[in-house]
Amino acid sequence: MPPTDSGTSSGAEDDTLDMRPSEEPPARLAEEHLAGPKAPGRPDLLDQVAQWGPAGTVVGAFQLVPVHLERDVELITRWMNDPAVSAFWELSGPDETTARHLRAQLDGDGRSVPCLGVLDGVPMSYWEVYRADLDPLARYYPARPHDTGLHLLIGRVRDRGRGIGTALLRAVADLVLDRRPSCGRVIAEPDLRNTPCVAAFLGAGFRLSAEVRLPDKHAALMIRDRTLRHLL
Repeated sequence: MPPTDSGTSSGAEDDTLDMRPSEEPPARLAEEHLAGPKAPGRPDLLDQVAQWGPAGTVVGAFQLVPVHLERDVELITRWMNDPAVSAFWELSGPDETTARHLRAQLDGDGRSVPCLGVLDGVPMSYWEVYRADLDPLARYYPARPHDTGLHLLIGRVRDRGRGIGTALLRAVADLVLDRRPSCGRVIAEPDLRNTPCVAAFLGAGFRLSAEVRLPDKHAALMIRDRTLRHLL
């Protein structure tokens, strides 16, 4: 996970989604990604993210596509080495640095699913959808069963600062709540210094629940509640 996995909470929930910009990926055919293999032999802890399907958004058709390490590591590494991304994710370096981060999830127990965000057929963002209630993070906030956390970085430079992140955050939070009926809320914990990220969450229907002091940052605890999703 990015550096938002654990920390000390100020008494509210913890959030786990950082929006971080990155570099422009090479154009790829949507079919190449949508045909990626499914992770074998893992428990289904996130209600089949690979089967969630596309979502229509104001910026285009968007879909989460689970990462295939060999296919995607070069692209994600390029994004992680963008200074604007590495300032928050701290994963700059060679392919193997990114591969270790991805492999820990892909070879894990299924509580975290790394995904590419494909917009109108082009990979342009990186996401992690994970069970916050099963994560070490749950030690530091009052977790509820099936709490679902998100991490996000926007990879393509041209997709930053245009409201695209806000639109995608809302769409993915809605996907979580639609596809995971047992999940009551989506949480995130962007760095308070990352004001564009905090603003994107607010625009996407998240509320600022608290400021949380984590070991590596001062975070904004953002929550999107199922019961408020149609009001915010």
